[in-house]
Amino acid sequence: MSITKDDVKYIAALARLKLTEKETEYFTGQLSSIIDYIDQLKELDTRNIEPTTHPMPMQNVFRPDIVKPSLNADDVLKNAPAKENNLFKVPRIIEES
Repeated sequence: MSITKDDVKYIAALARLKLTEKETEYFTGQLSSIIDYIDQLKELDTRNIEPTTHPMPMQNVFRPDIVKPSLNADDVLKNAPAKENNLFKVPRIIEES
């Protein structure tokens, strides 16, 4: 399969890109090289290779979720500009419709 200039112009139009004639020619060559390489990869025998989602082994890096003592609510609200029911009070930012 080869890429034509019309293919590149069509793709550029879909992406709303304006390409010069020189850019169109340049990308036609690049995309053709990519497609040719993909065609080479199709020739590989992969019957005995297990499908993978990642090329490297993956492991979970999350730490266990451990509950720790937190700050005292009175200390946290001590310098609050406004508070109500032991919570920060902030100005409304979303208007009701």
